Amino acid sequence: MSAANTPTPHNAAKYGEIAKTVLMPGDPLRAKFVAETFLTDVHQFTGIRNMYGFTGKYNGKEVSVMGSGMGVPSIGLYSYELYNFYDVDNIIRIGTTGAIQESLDLGDLVIAEGACTDSNFASHFELPGTYAPIASFHLLRKAVEAAEKLEIPYAVGNVITSDVFYNETLERTNKWKRMGVLCVEMETAGLYMNAAQAHKSALSMLTVSDCPFKGTETAPEEREKSFVNMIKVALETA
Repeated sequence: MSAANTPTPHNAAKYGEIAKTVLMPGDPLRAKFVAETFLTDVHQFTGIRNMYGFTGKYNGKEVSVMGSGMGVPSIGLYSYELYNFYDVDNIIRIGTTGAIQESLDLGDLVIAEGACTDSNFASHFELPGTYAPIASFHLLRKAVEAAEKLEIPYAVGNVITSDVFYNETLERTNKWKRMGVLCVEMETAGLYMNAAQAHKSALSMLTVSDCPFKGTETAPEEREKSFVNMIKVALETA
């Protein structure tokens, strides 16, 4: 890690402008919302490709928030630079997810203990087997403690990180459902793998935005601003 690697073609921040802990929503406008609503002494460190990033303070502690974009390739790029070029120690994904278990409903909080995936992202590590991406336990424990302190209901378990948003059939998703996977999203496995390679920490917490088996979903504007419980837990974890 050195200032020589920064700024990058994808991040305008200079070395030292980004906090040790970064919250990463997929939507850059949600990053802007978090910064403006929950942080003080905020300054924007990047806006390249409209992927906004901000650093501020939460209860006196320096925290950054930056969009990750959609999908494993996007979060893979941004998280790699944060870990390896900006010396970030912790990345907490705060995203949306589609619930596939009947026990989950719109607005529920899921903390991803592990992430199955149909992505080929792990292949570039050239591992001699199948890698199991998992959360950093110390962050997971802090998140659970924060949720319980705030009296916010949560579920902890396995998620599926998929490269496909529009499945031709729900049967593929139903197979993950039968294995006890809680929900489907598009970034967690890539983040967990990059954290492992960099010997850094990562956690993904997700708010249910739709339930494909129930046929229910939230509106896009609700996804940007209504997931306050998840944001509060993430900030307490940071």
